[in-house]
Amino acid sequence: MGHIARTIGTRRRGTTTAALLAAAVTASLMAGCTSDDRPSDDGRGQTHSRSQDPDHRESHTPSVGSVLAVKIDNVHAARPQTGLEAADIVYAEQVEGGLSRLMAVYATRLPEAVGPVRSARETDLELLRQFDDPTLAFSGAQRKLLPLIDRAPLNAESPESAASGVYYRGADRAAPHNLYLRPQRLIAAAPGPDALTTGFRYGAAPAGGTPAESRTVRFPSARFTFTWSADRHGWLVSMDGTPTVTTDDNTTDDKRIAAATVVVQYVKVRESKFHDVLGNNSPYTQSVGSGRAQVLRDGRAFDVEWRRGSAAEGTDFTTADGTPVNFAKGQVWVVFATA
Repeated sequence: MGHIARTIGTRRRGTTTAALLAAAVTASLMAGCTSDDRPSDDGRGQTHSRSQDPDHRESHTPSVGSVLAVKIDNVHAARPQTGLEAADIVYAEQVEGGLSRLMAVYATRLPEAVGPVRSARETDLELLRQFDDPTLAFSGAQRKLLPLIDRAPLNAESPESAASGVYYRGADRAAPHNLYLRPQRLIAAAPGPDALTTGFRYGAAPAGGTPAESRTVRFPSARFTFTWSADRHGWLVSMDGTPTVTTDDNTTDDKRIAAATVVVQYVKVRESKFHDVLGNNSPYTQSVGSGRAQVLRDGRAFDVEWRRGSAAEGTDFTTADGTPVNFAKGQVWVVFATA
């Protein structure tokens, strides 16, 4: 795949957005996936997401302290994913038709490749405000959403805006489920744990909790199951009834994903003003606010409360008496369940 660490980025804020829209989106209708990437991936290696007017292009190098967030496909045709094991945080959100999509956040380690990369949602913009100048890697977005991405305080990097070689097409599956990112060609180095301004705390487990062997979270057309493994000292992830494995940096062997901490966060999921080309509404997940959550760690489940005061803040998780709840050291999965 190539392993060249160099910083290449193109910041695309305030650009004209609707000039280069693709007339058709055929590939995203395959494999039971809704056609949500318009304008985006046309299945031929072209991604239509932003204007290419050279007068509006601004050269930009992402901040050394910036996290990398990657939108990752999560239908059957996209599995196994690549590079998921290196993420510090994996967010699971609802998309059109009740399906799910992942956003993986990288701060402590950059894998050689990540994917398959898919399109952004309005939900992502609010969620990413908690980070300082984050870089968002995505395949494109719905046409009317593009101006919001242009104005968001982030570095938006699609295949159209990124330098040659940052993205590539895999040969082992059909488009649009074969677009991959080489993170180390996009940002110079992993920024480190201080860039994870999520509000998450790590340390000893809180008192109490109840023993838990397994926990399942259901979306309308998807489900996540987390099963405690004492051997892995983590929660084995399954999605849609299938064990979640990922290909790592240096081998084609599949590895089972085991999260150190799982957060089931109950949030408001409402309709947005955006739709895919089939007319399906794009759900909007509200990550600002407060509510209940369940934290899974060390084979136990803890009922907690969450609060995020504004989009620029991280999320606090506390017990009923206001005591902060520590997570276990390692990968965190946050599943946004409907309140």
